[in-house]
Amino acid sequence: MLLTSPLPFSRARLTLVFMLASSVALSVLLIVGRVLMTGHLTFLFLIWNLFLAVIPFALSTMLGTALGPLKARILLPVGAAWLLFFPNAPYILTDLFHLDARPGVPLWYDLALILGCAWNGLMLAYASLSDMQRLVQARLGVWAGWAFATVALLLSSFGIYLGRYLRFNSWDVLANPLTLFYDIVNRVLHPFSFPGTWGVTLVFGLFLLIGYGTVRLLGQTHEAA
Repeated sequence: MLLTSPLPFSRARLTLVFMLASSVALSVLLIVGRVLMTGHLTFLFLIWNLFLAVIPFALSTMLGTALGPLKARILLPVGAAWLLFFPNAPYILTDLFHLDARPGVPLWYDLALILGCAWNGLMLAYASLSDMQRLVQARLGVWAGWAFATVALLLSSFGIYLGRYLRFNSWDVLANPLTLFYDIVNRVLHPFSFPGTWGVTLVFGLFLLIGYGTVRLLGQTHEAA
């Protein structure tokens, strides 16, 4: 099975990478600035979270800008790795839970810092998902592309729940597979025993899906203008 790449590494692509990199760099500077001002490493973990959010975008960029046709033996494992790391990007939205008044910096600074990281996670997620949707759409059609995007966002919302509330990480698929598998299957087989699981999955999934659809429509509106 072959799939022709529809995303050449164009000037528009370079501009997108530059803007995303600039936004991530600003967040890193805010985090480092906070460490220098306070002497505390309170939000240093957000740099790691941003790094994890970049991984799915890097993978989708690699697939989308590859020269020549993509073979299934390359597309499938890289696509699986992308799906595994994809929830890390929108997950940063939940770091807003850490916002609180702390000595050493004004509250507005921490608000800008966390919001900036959340924004980067969301934009990296949407940019990466757009790449993957185009790859699916090029092979299977428009409806399949949107079905893929919807399922990916719902799965990522479930991944957000697993990460935020059960404290699983992407690498637990290899490091702690039995516990991860048990907790997932337990919630699937007994959904009414875990209303919070499906509440988070549905609400975040709908939020992410509506936001993604809005961003895509804004892009199409400007292209048609």
